[in-house]
Amino acid sequence: MRDVHIPGLGSFRETDFIQLDQTSDGRFHAGDHGVRLVVTPADRRVEFVAFADHSLAHVRSLLGYGAYYPVHPVARRPPVKGVLMDLDGTTIHSEAFWVLMIEKTTASLLGDPSFTLEDADRPYVSGFSVSEHLEYCRAKYCPDTSVEEARRTYFQHVHAEMADVLAGRGHGDAFVPAPGVKAFLLELKRRGIRIAVVTSGLYEKAWPELVAAFRTMDLGDPRAFYDAIITAGFPLRDGEPGTIGELAPKPHPWLYSEACRLGLGIPFDQRHHVVGIEDSGAGVCALRLAGFSTIGMAGGTIVESGTHPLCERVCASFDEVLALV
Repeated sequence: MRDVHIPGLGSFRETDFIQLDQTSDGRFHAGDHGVRLVVTPADRRVEFVAFADHSLAHVRSLLGYGAYYPVHPVARRPPVKGVLMDLDGTTIHSEAFWVLMIEKTTASLLGDPSFTLEDADRPYVSGFSVSEHLEYCRAKYCPDTSVEEARRTYFQHVHAEMADVLAGRGHGDAFVPAPGVKAFLLELKRRGIRIAVVTSGLYEKAWPELVAAFRTMDLGDPRAFYDAIITAGFPLRDGEPGTIGELAPKPHPWLYSEACRLGLGIPFDQRHHVVGIEDSGAGVCALRLAGFSTIGMAGGTIVESGTHPLCERVCASFDEVLALV
């Protein structure tokens, strides 16, 4: 079995990625105009276009707004100055709850309260933006509806649930701190390492999660603890202003880039002193495209998405992560 080299990403086994004849938008073809190869992980959400001395990454979009990014080489160099951590599935175990919200939304759109998602849907209903999750389910299960209708229904469910969580009621116990995360966070603080939590989730989802989890860990106000909290912002609704985030979530690099450069104050040329921790394929790609060394957490979608070769290591616990950091 031969190795393939992708500038900016490194060397991989030939079977680590799916080789393509061309990118999905038809812009680049393997063997033409200097393109050595085009490859993609198993989930096909990001396509890597390798030239002789550089590579591009094509981030596909279920909503029709794909983008190309340069692929930057990554390395981890001591001392570690900053740690960028995903929220759902990494810091907090809450994926089941958010998948339930997607499931309830789809059930409402179908008018079938007994509806349940299939196991095959899992990689497409976690790790991306709300709108992309909803677009996937809408297209598969209720194509006669629109993503706008799905969003309205989804937020009706979420608003009611999150109001209860902030009030200390409802599904607050659904937001469980990951095993060992409290000790890990406190040790990073003790070492003077700056910490950011970064999520593709909208603020109205992420903030109640953090409040509930920090309440459980007895760590006080998350705003006082973290050096930066970056979410996908506020959703665009009729009659209300929104912020960018729904079209630029992970695997786009912007959330992690903003967290590091503006939130932690660490410039791009110091990125090798920053480590990212993720449990989803989308998050792994986002970190790599932002230029950060990536540690994967087992139990998410990294293996099934096919992005594990992009991780420095996939760890089973925060003790393993701490040994690396």
